[in-house]
Amino acid sequence: MADYAELIRTIVSRLVTMPDDVDVRQEIEDGKVKVSIKVNPEDMGRVIGKSGATIKSIRVIAKAAAIKSKDKIDVVVEE
Repeated sequence: MADYAELIRTIVSRLVTMPDDVDVRQEIEDGKVKVSIKVNPEDMGRVIGKSGATIKSIRVIAKAAAIKSKDKIDVVVEE
């Protein structure tokens, strides 16, 4: 299993104004890789984006990275 958390952390850290507050965790849940993102509440809008466009793009990148190792991945933003 690849380290998807590091990939997501790299992307999200460049989007937010407070990169030190970015916390990304990876765990296996029901046979899927679950990547949870926590950011400073002030940066939540930057990660989600207009109509969810930014988080959708992050999910597409994560799924593309997971294809090679045939992992199923779910990326969630936690409050």
